[in-house]
Amino acid sequence: MNLREAEAGKEYIIKQINTNDEELNAFLFSLGCYSGEAITVIVHRRGGCTVSIKDARYNIDTQLAEAIIV
Repeated sequence: MNLREAEAGKEYIIKQINTNDEELNAFLFSLGCYSGEAITVIVHRRGGCTVSIKDARYNIDTQLAEAIIV
């Protein structure tokens, strides 16, 4: 399941990041978004969703939410 399908308000563990873009992988890693890390979907929005990673909140777009597998 990806973050677009995840239930808001529930904590998940990231299983993998489905992207071949090394810059994007490095950016996500710098946010603390990598395999084995906990992530919570705060709210789904039309253009993406708001997530919580390591006590910080981020807005991510739909394409990125679909790349994060939980």
